[in-house]
Amino acid sequence: MESLSFVAPYAYALDLLMMWSDKSKIVTIGIAGSAAHALATRSFRWEGFSSAEETANHLVDGLLMGVGGITALGCTVGHGISGVSTLALGSFITLAAIIAGGVAALRYQLWRLG
Repeated sequence: MESLSFVAPYAYALDLLMMWSDKSKIVTIGIAGSAAHALATRSFRWEGFSSAEETANHLVDGLLMGVGGITALGCTVGHGISGVSTLALGSFITLAAIIAGGVAALRYQLWRLG
């Protein structure tokens, strides 16, 4: 079972580098295809943040999510819904890590507010 994913192409590329002899793996264009479509349909636009601190927070959050998604070889939906429903052990471990990361992020944000 497989669903649409933005993280999977990068995870497959990492997996391909680790297991080069496996011929069942394919490398896709990932986000480059999305960028090409946005430029071709003239719907591409730049967006920004209100402060440098907010920009830094989003960059760190995105980096952590990307590393986690690639390391887990999938995203939250893929593991949390599809993987757990098939009783995959790796998906249960990933879902537990996702929940722990969410709790840690919430506590960090509450700490920053207080």
